[in-house]
Amino acid sequence: MAGQIPDLNATARAGTGKGAARQARREGLVPGVVYGGGTDPQPINIKYNELLKRLKAGRFLSTLFNLKVEGQDDVRVICRGVQRDVVKDLPTHVDLMRLHRTSRVNLFIPVEFTGQENCKGLRRGGVLTVVRNEVELRVTAGDIPEVLQVDITEHDIGDVIHMSEITLPEGARSVITGRDFVIGNISAPSSLKSADDEAEEAEAEAESLAAAEAADEAAEEE
Repeated sequence: MAGQIPDLNATARAGTGKGAARQARREGLVPGVVYGGGTDPQPINIKYNELLKRLKAGRFLSTLFNLKVEGQDDVRVICRGVQRDVVKDLPTHVDLMRLHRTSRVNLFIPVEFTGQENCKGLRRGGVLTVVRNEVELRVTAGDIPEVLQVDITEHDIGDVIHMSEITLPEGARSVITGRDFVIGNISAPSSLKSADDEAEEAEAEAESLAAAEAADEAAEEE
């Protein structure tokens, strides 16, 4: 089921048009509009610093937010566009779309590797290498998973962990189709790798020495 959806705080903007938008920017706010969901568009303002922080964190355009406007019911929204200053590249306007519980959206969901304390490979000294710590899914707004779990208990050193090992929520699917991509692997510890490398070098040196001795013996027989 849906996990913790981050809040996005805003205030209702009484005026519309360029004049009201410029006034909002002078007050350290970014003007925006919320549309869709069978309701009239709602002009809003978002604090500039808060919006900039969200943008720098990444995934702003693919994150579902719980929009909180004082005096109004909370509503789930997803960003559908951020206009920026052509010179400074700073946000000047934001467009948010309301979502019904049955709306389908693309979101990045975190991946959690469970069973690490009993994992065969890790208990033998292996190291878990996370290739993807999140996966983009197409999900319904009312059934967004908080996290995707994959159990690595039975995995050993050298095993590769694939997307197919994750049980997706009903109705959800990966945006990447046509291949079972890698999300992690369990590699040998560096100490074991060094020992293996030394053994391989010693074996190669012994083979080289044996070849040289054989060549010398052949030369003496001639």
